[in-house]
Amino acid sequence: MRWLIVFLLAFLVFQGLADWLRRIGLGRLPGDFSFRFRGREWHLPIASSLLLSLIAMAIGALI
Repeated sequence: MRWLIVFLLAFLVFQGLADWLRRIGLGRLPGDFSFRFRGREWHLPIASSLLLSLIAMAIGALI
């Protein structure tokens, strides 16, 4: 259950900081999907969310 919470928090952080994170390369990793459906652009940043989740877990383990 803890990993799910961390994953969701990483996903929310990614969505909030998407423009800035794209400038440094997140959001364009293999495993990050972008597609157009019914006139809208949809982003599924799976790999970036996992990477941010691992970083958050590492920080949490150190604290």
